[in-house]
Amino acid sequence: MTDKASANIVELETRFWQSMIDKDAKTAAAMIADQSIVTGPMGAMQITPQKYEEMTRDGKWTLEAFEFSDVDVIFPSDDVAVIAYKVHQTGTMADKAMDLTCADSSTWVHDGNGWKCALHTETILADHAVS
Repeated sequence: MTDKASANIVELETRFWQSMIDKDAKTAAAMIADQSIVTGPMGAMQITPQKYEEMTRDGKWTLEAFEFSDVDVIFPSDDVAVIAYKVHQTGTMADKAMDLTCADSSTWVHDGNGWKCALHTETILADHAVS
């Protein structure tokens, strides 16, 4: 794929994260595939756009800032993109300060109308935890 196609996926991922800072539940939900999976420190779960909207709107967390590094994008096929990166994120989780560096990845699938996130994973890197 082209550099422009890769840049488009990075922009989508950035917009997804920005929707969390903004607590923009409608934008976040619109970016999630009808069938999606999220994995992280809490385990793995299937999620719908409606459920993600609720989690964004009602969650007991804030995201204040994020910064990507070591970004890589691949296209296993024309309608599937995988992005992986490190992310430094700050905010709060359950009323505690959060300052994490994680390894994240997302799988974006083009459904004919646009790109939707079908899988997002997050792994907290060693020596980084909720303070």
